[in-house]
Amino acid sequence: MAARTDMALELEKRISGSAEGIVKSERQYDDAGLKVTEIEVTNEAGAAALGRPVGRYITAACSSGRLSDSIELAAARAEVIASELRGLMPLPERVLIGGLGNTQITPDSLGPAVASGVFATRHLKHLAADLDTSELSEVTVISAGVMAQTGLESRSLIGAICREVEPQLVIAIDALACSELSHLGSTVQLSTGGISPGSGVENARVELSERTLGVPCIAIGIPTVTDCSVIAEAAGGSELPEHLGMIVTPKDIDSLIARSAAIISLALNRALHPTLSREDIELIMG
Repeated sequence: MAARTDMALELEKRISGSAEGIVKSERQYDDAGLKVTEIEVTNEAGAAALGRPVGRYITAACSSGRLSDSIELAAARAEVIASELRGLMPLPERVLIGGLGNTQITPDSLGPAVASGVFATRHLKHLAADLDTSELSEVTVISAGVMAQTGLESRSLIGAICREVEPQLVIAIDALACSELSHLGSTVQLSTGGISPGSGVENARVELSERTLGVPCIAIGIPTVTDCSVIAEAAGGSELPEHLGMIVTPKDIDSLIARSAAIISLALNRALHPTLSREDIELIMG
């Protein structure tokens, strides 16, 4: 049985032969040490073959190592992700950023970690009449938590905030699961197909998508966990009994989350406020 995954790139590899409604392309960013693969699902036949909704799925993968390994390449990688994000769809004036996940479980804390580094401007746009904010997007940022903490589905919480702030786009950030060790902590996936929090570890909640929220939704994630069966297979072992299945994460997950979240936060800030330089953003965010 194939290991669980949230990665469209891995699901596409499982399709034998070509599939109608799936278009794949690649591009290289040597200066950032990233290879970008885009899978576009153009119709329902492609969606059925891939097991993902119609939309665009972009995976930026490190040429070597993990996202968190090279501090020197962090800014360049953030610029690539910002560029790919802007290419997914025109970024509107009002955006809601939702960091999904549990701060008490490190592999699941990517969303809140990213949210903490995003420059929120809605209050400035509405209250700071003496400031010129014309070049800033109106950005609202929340950390949605998990149902065990809030008693609410992430979709319900983000949906309620959507009704209050009326964003033209929702960007949801969450940790993902992968089925290839080479993708663990070394890839970023961006998609317009929405996201089902917890789906990679068989704890799927109500999806966040244009269908459920009423506004376009972009999902951003980094795989931080994999099924133990993937490790066993890589080590040449046999398939684990189902009742012994475990989810595993890298031993340096703390630094992986911190450094990867910083890259994604910078990418979001650069994409949403293109007139601000990296130095400007770092000064503002402290």
